[in-house]
Amino acid sequence: MIKVAIDTKNNPEVNVWITSDTHYSHKNICRGVTAWRTKEGEIPVSQTRDFSTIEKMNASIVNNINEVVGQDDMLIHLGDWSFGGHEQIREFWDRVICKNIHLVLGNHDHHIENNRDGCQGLFKSVSHYNTLEMGQFKFRLMHYPISSWDGLGKGVMHLHGHCHLPNNLKLSKGQRMDVGMDGHTEFRPYNVYREVVPLLRNRPKVSEIGDYDHHLDELQNKDKGYYEKLVY
Repeated sequence: MIKVAIDTKNNPEVNVWITSDTHYSHKNICRGVTAWRTKEGEIPVSQTRDFSTIEKMNASIVNNINEVVGQDDMLIHLGDWSFGGHEQIREFWDRVICKNIHLVLGNHDHHIENNRDGCQGLFKSVSHYNTLEMGQFKFRLMHYPISSWDGLGKGVMHLHGHCHLPNNLKLSKGQRMDVGMDGHTEFRPYNVYREVVPLLRNRPKVSEIGDYDHHLDELQNKDKGYYEKLVY
């Protein structure tokens, strides 16, 4: 685990952005995730990907990242960076202005995981699991969503990707959120402090497992009002 610590007191202007599941150069996702489509094959209104070519999708991904993420900012990517080999990995990296990128590996990141052609050197860190600390806020970072995590019930939030959830489904019952690009209404990364924190900080500090999670006894005592209002 690599901890990414941001000193918000001494560096108040730092911009930290987070995203996931860009799938650069992945032809099969140009028109979105199959599971989102209707029985007739139509793409729902909530769909954010409907590109006729890979080139148009890649250009939109790059342009939307570069429009908000500055050269001196930090970009945290929670996996499925691109599709293909080193050429696609490097091409995407070359086109993104920000080079301060931390990558949490996804299920399509085999070349990076195995460090083929030294592609791990493109990123500030490469891991399966990470922690982000920004002042008083702490986040557990993984590609996959998990139901219970270290610090649950103590204000620690969980950010993930993988699910390609549309905007109306990106939030769970508790302090967990899918930060993939497909879930952003503008198809771009989220600003952690300005967008993610306001969405999650006041949500119930509860587990997604339900009554089978032994942590709930502790949570019930600490946050009883929230817990009693939950509807499973």
